[in-house]
Amino acid sequence: MTGSVNTDGGDAVPLSGPRFHTDPADLYREMRRDHGPVVPVTLPGDVPAWLVVGYRELHQVTADPSLFPRDSGLWNQWDNIPEDWPLRPMIGQRMPSVYYTVGDEHRRHLRMINQALEGVGHVELRGWCEELADRLIDGFCGRGEAELVAEYAKPLPVLALARAFGFPDADGPALTRTMSDLADGGPEAIEAYGEFVGLMYKLVADKHALPGSDVTSRMLAHDDPQAFTDEEYALDLTALTAAGHLPTADWIGNSVRLMLTDDRFGASLTGGRSSVAEAMNEVLWEDTPTQILAGRWAARDTWLAGRHIGAGDMLLLGLAGANLDPKVHLDGYASADGFRNGNSAHFSFSHGEFQCPFPAREMAEIIARSGIEVLLDRLPDVELSVPADTLTRRSSAFLRGMTELPVHFSPAPPVGGRP
Repeated sequence: MTGSVNTDGGDAVPLSGPRFHTDPADLYREMRRDHGPVVPVTLPGDVPAWLVVGYRELHQVTADPSLFPRDSGLWNQWDNIPEDWPLRPMIGQRMPSVYYTVGDEHRRHLRMINQALEGVGHVELRGWCEELADRLIDGFCGRGEAELVAEYAKPLPVLALARAFGFPDADGPALTRTMSDLADGGPEAIEAYGEFVGLMYKLVADKHALPGSDVTSRMLAHDDPQAFTDEEYALDLTALTAAGHLPTADWIGNSVRLMLTDDRFGASLTGGRSSVAEAMNEVLWEDTPTQILAGRWAARDTWLAGRHIGAGDMLLLGLAGANLDPKVHLDGYASADGFRNGNSAHFSFSHGEFQCPFPAREMAEIIARSGIEVLLDRLPDVELSVPADTLTRRSSAFLRGMTELPVHFSPAPPVGGRP
């Protein structure tokens, strides 16, 4: 099965439609059956790309930054992309940030970011998360019902990240709204991106004037022979917040949904702690928040799994598809109850030189786990208010999260989260 993505479009799979958020496992199984591990797809506007859904092939692509760099400037489709294309902010164009730079320049940004993130104390971060979680739960605990996505899972990560990066808490709602509009990739995405970057420029200016003990201030104080510009700082902060907010929110929402609908996790609702970590790991394998990641671009003509990949072709990282690849699910990879026994060899944080930085992963796990544990401590009898099969997902092929998670519980008094 051969052919370039730019000439073999007859059997391309549209990267849209309800099945990406209703039954993605079956959809990826059909893609693998009909096309193999590298699938020709089309993005909105009939823009061609390759979707890599094979575990081995995805490892090959992410482990070879010379052949498959994350350099969108190589894309052979830019002349066909309109300025208002809704996925343009997600793809990017050679911006001077950690997400879009390559080679030595990428590593220079990464050193600065890792040093700044490593300064976030885990005990302090967990304390912030517990405080913010209590404050959010205080807002609805007396009602006996809540919609956990909008009222809890979405605001908690952005409030925690805003605190760590040096934003005032009052900016949390604006950050939450712009990030949600940007990730959904709809008509508001372009405007949301501009507003979001504007907030980051303001944060950089504020920290120049009055530095503190936060990630942004540590970035500005980083010692580098070649000084970073304010544009670079702002775009790096944009990338960090975008990568950290909605995937962490969806990690919380998807994990709570699993714990409320799967009998294996019933013990956690009465205070068990091991089940929280197991549910979170299960989600990263089977229901990962980041389903598809853009992207890599072929530096030259090459072959991958029998497909001819042309120079400048875009390859989308099918993280969810690779996690579900039957070739990696060998006998004994899970215990009798289905748990992965701590197996974290999934692609949910990507892989290789451009994978999610390790300090950022640790922060995401602390935020998500703290949020789930505080919720279950405060509302131990929480249950879904609707049948599980009526829950809906965000209409995105790229990010998988609940649109709503309505629950009910015994009304409880507020604990008085600190302002």
